Amino acid sequence: MLKFAIATALLMSAFTLPVYAANTMMKCDDASMMKAQSDVDAVTGPKMKEKKEMASKEMMMAKESMKAKKMDDCMMHMDKAMKSIGKM
Repeated sequence: MLKFAIATALLMSAFTLPVYAANTMMKCDDASMMKAQSDVDAVTGPKMKEKKEMASKEMMMAKESMKAKKMDDCMMHMDKAMKSIGKM
């Protein structure tokens, strides 16, 4: 009985994780792009300089991906940008 309960819990967590991950990714549209860029621009301080540069590079790659209509790549780069400045 215990093995069945553990197997059920593992199975349920395997199905819930991808749903949660899909909801945390940013959308690749103009509004999200502007919000993310303003968040990156708002980062200040000497300790955050390197993180801001990294986030700016990721935002540039996200914009290029958006222009090329590579939405998965765009979302990935926007997500990395937000994580690098600590917004996610």
